[in-house]
Amino acid sequence: MKGKKLHTIHSNHQHMSWCNSRTPAQVVAPGDEVQFEVIDAVCGQLSPESTVEDVENLDFDLVNPISGPIYVDGAEPGDSLKVTILGFEPSGWGWTAIIPGFGLLADDFANPSLNIWKYELGFETPCVFNSHARVPLKPFCGTIGVAHAEAGEFSTIPPYATGGNMDIRDINIGTDLYIPVEVPGALFSIGDPHCAQGDGEVCGTAIESPMGVTVRLDLVKGENLRFPRYVTPGPVSRHHDELGYEVTTGIGPDLMEASQNAVRGMIDRLMKLHKLDAAQAYMLCSVTGDLRISEIVDRPNWVVSFYMPNKIFQ
Repeated sequence: MKGKKLHTIHSNHQHMSWCNSRTPAQVVAPGDEVQFEVIDAVCGQLSPESTVEDVENLDFDLVNPISGPIYVDGAEPGDSLKVTILGFEPSGWGWTAIIPGFGLLADDFANPSLNIWKYELGFETPCVFNSHARVPLKPFCGTIGVAHAEAGEFSTIPPYATGGNMDIRDINIGTDLYIPVEVPGALFSIGDPHCAQGDGEVCGTAIESPMGVTVRLDLVKGENLRFPRYVTPGPVSRHHDELGYEVTTGIGPDLMEASQNAVRGMIDRLMKLHKLDAAQAYMLCSVTGDLRISEIVDRPNWVVSFYMPNKIFQ
């Protein structure tokens, strides 16, 4: 785009809440690109040398920072902010943790666990999980959004109609994300970089990895979206279909309980088939398995399925 500029947002421009009164870190024009320096999901509290004790001592006031905000000139309530993911600057390492009190099966896993990953910088080689499995990489940022119309500070942990911690693995390189704008300038921020994640992120963490990210910001005037939408540049599955899947289900009148039971079933299968312990199986489900609603129309019970690709164990 003619006149496009590249802006850099440094790592000190990180904050821990969405707030429409926060001073912008940068003002950009529609069509400009913004390069965010390394974003770390826990503000440096974990490292490649970390142990499970570091998980126990995490300060949750420093979890899920976002970088920005970016004021997009001309953005007004009712517009959509179009965010295109252009690329990542990887660190070569990441982590997955079971954090007590957090995750889909928090009641089942009272003790913390930690897995440190090492990966090649091109994202092309699957990441080895304790010699048991090879997880394909697909980098994305879990938290992408804009400021709320309401005054005050809002946590970065949940998702909102304005985006936030959506943890959608398909919002990766080449994807166009459209977010409803609620305040002048939009006040865009981004964070929570991942190397890989299954749909559902069931243990509460993916392969969390400090990374830089570059995006292009543009506007769609007057779209009046209620919630974010996105367009992918091609196929979204990075799992390997050619060897099929192990699939477990949960069935009942409550979608949350059905989801929990589908994951519990897969943990049991992985323990039996691949000699994983329960914590390893739970973390592997989070980074590479997919939780899907299979049926939601035949009252009073719904069906949730959990898909684990056989290929990762070859």
